[in-house]
Amino acid sequence: MKRPTRPKDWSLGVRLFVAQSLVLLAAIATAGGVAAILGPTLFHDHLIASGHVPTSPEIPHIEQAYLDSSTASLAVAMVVAIGCALGVTYYVTRRIRRPLEKLSTAAKALSQGSHELVVIEAGAGPELANLAAAFNDMTTQLAATEQTRLRLLGDLAHELRTPLANIQAHLEAVDDGVAEWDADTRSLLLAETNHLSRLAGDLNDVSRAEEGRVTIEPNVQSLRDVVADVVDAHQPKFDAKDVTLALLPGEDAVVAIDAIRIGQALNNLVNNALRHTSPGGSVTITVQKTQETALVAVADTGDGIAPDQLRHVFDRFYRGDTARTRDAAGSGIGLTIARALVEAHGGQLTAVSPGSGLGSTFTLSLPIRRTPR
Repeated sequence: MKRPTRPKDWSLGVRLFVAQSLVLLAAIATAGGVAAILGPTLFHDHLIASGHVPTSPEIPHIEQAYLDSSTASLAVAMVVAIGCALGVTYYVTRRIRRPLEKLSTAAKALSQGSHELVVIEAGAGPELANLAAAFNDMTTQLAATEQTRLRLLGDLAHELRTPLANIQAHLEAVDDGVAEWDADTRSLLLAETNHLSRLAGDLNDVSRAEEGRVTIEPNVQSLRDVVADVVDAHQPKFDAKDVTLALLPGEDAVVAIDAIRIGQALNNLVNNALRHTSPGGSVTITVQKTQETALVAVADTGDGIAPDQLRHVFDRFYRGDTARTRDAAGSGIGLTIARALVEAHGGQLTAVSPGSGLGSTFTLSLPIRRTPR
């Protein structure tokens, strides 16, 4: 049995027409009631005041004519008003229905994986235009998140393949008796599992940073102090590798930054410089400022970057030729994380290099926020 149609199931046009019709009927009924109560008395008083005798036989006919004309006028007005309501309802509904149908179609497509934007014609009204703009913003963000997810899955599958293959090969060798479970095997397997753990953490960081989900809590402070802390923390590793690490004298800059996040970005830059600098080399850090920008430059005398590889250094999981042969401990996304964290502060991270074997310089620039009074 078919369920009866209820008002909540009516279309927008029907509900709008019914609402306008009810308002018009109420207005006409009110006007008719007031005219029926006050009109005859006022009309009769005007007839007497104009000189007619109250007992004149003409008065009933005149008053009946007044009632008939009033009733006919109200009836015609009601028909015209309902016709106007129907026309206005059709026009308004048509102007509203098209954008809503587009939004509905786009929402269904979005639920199926499509990320097409909605275009609203001019004249639909600011409310629908704002709704469409909000929907488009949501669609754009979902598309970016989906692209990040797909890249993450692809990158993750690629990066997990090598350490998992090494772990599997050594475990099979031990199981088959080809290799023994000794300190070297244990050390190798531990290094591979540490690499996997580091990779998982870096993937989480870069995904959060690229999607804008990193919490930044800026505080006005000395940028040189933040850099000095990073230098002190890395000094033992540089001494162990016989690589010089120095913070050169320079001008300090007071900036509004999240010291933990900027410290994380600088840690990645310093670690990257250490990996690509041979024993006997050096890494120098300078802090400078212009009128509106604070600069931190991390320069090394290491492997350098070939011109054709320079534009890829911040790409996720990209490693240059020297990175592939020198050190497999890096996850390949440290520079990606550093750039995302710097950009979250409204800054930029750039890289320059004269060429392979000639070292490289990574420059972090941040907008200066003067201390509020």
